[in-house]
Amino acid sequence: MVQILYEDNHILVCVKPKGVLSQSDGSDKPDMLTIIKNYIKEKYDKPGNVYLGLVHRLDINTSGVMVFAKTSKAAARLSDAIKMHEFQKRYKAVVEGTFDSFDTITLTHYIYKDEKEKKSYIREGGQKSILEYTPIKSYKIQNTPVTLVEIGLMTGRFHQIRCQMSYIGHPLYGDKKYGSKNTISAMDFPLCAYSISFPHPITKEVLTFSMEE
Repeated sequence: MVQILYEDNHILVCVKPKGVLSQSDGSDKPDMLTIIKNYIKEKYDKPGNVYLGLVHRLDINTSGVMVFAKTSKAAARLSDAIKMHEFQKRYKAVVEGTFDSFDTITLTHYIYKDEKEKKSYIREGGQKSILEYTPIKSYKIQNTPVTLVEIGLMTGRFHQIRCQMSYIGHPLYGDKKYGSKNTISAMDFPLCAYSISFPHPITKEVLTFSMEE
């Protein structure tokens, strides 16, 4: 069962669970694009192929709110809204270490994606990448000091949050690919895209959807 937060003739907003791909990678792993297409096909008893536009993605082990386009017109307008930075995604993450203050900090780096390694690096010549983070509370996981942070993405680069937070010395807890020495299961990966705001592709009304805490 997929959790649908909103649906009309133009868009569908739902929650992607951890362990599910945004779209198929050719493996037998479940993916949201196929799941939602099947949902629409079954709900509306549609024959043949169902159109569904994927306008943004979440990593397989990141849960969170996703929006899909039900028409090509909606898909084009949502894609334009992303390019114009009119999409706002809010994340919650558990990072290692503590912070000197609970102020909101903006990070600006240049990120390069290594296609072979499937990993991002901060280096000259990369794509400009901006996020802001706000520490919420600090505690310990098995004697490791950690902090729950809220993150707003201004750009959407590959592994941007993981790369930038690691670069400033605060990798996500258990994210060994980006410097953590702690081990966790993939299903416990501490990153959630809990909220998304965007202009409706037809009415232009700014909509906001959040996961239940």
